[in-house]
Amino acid sequence: MGNFRFYRRVSIFPGLSINVSKSGPSLTVGMRGAHMTFGSKGIRKTVGIPGTGIYYTSHSGYHSGAHSAHVEDPISENQQTTAHAVAQMVALIVIIGAIAFAIAAVGSVAGGK
Repeated sequence: MGNFRFYRRVSIFPGLSINVSKSGPSLTVGMRGAHMTFGSKGIRKTVGIPGTGIYYTSHSGYHSGAHSAHVEDPISENQQTTAHAVAQMVALIVIIGAIAFAIAAVGSVAGGK
């Protein structure tokens, strides 16, 4: 017997989308290869190489611990710290880029009238 799944992503503008699923809404900021998702279960940061299936994701927030106990090959503390720093830097750059894009888009619309 299977289970029912539901997921829908709505792009607000490049680099910003709203996700809706059974577990609730979330907001994703970023681009292909690097993004952050803010939801009711916490913040998920993902960095990867597009098209390869290789990625690193970290989650901070409300953990039950039930799933994290089954990790077969955990990464070292140093690798985790480095990945977190890279994900945060990429997310900051993406957020600044999205804000700059939004300002430019509003400016071009306002300048055209």
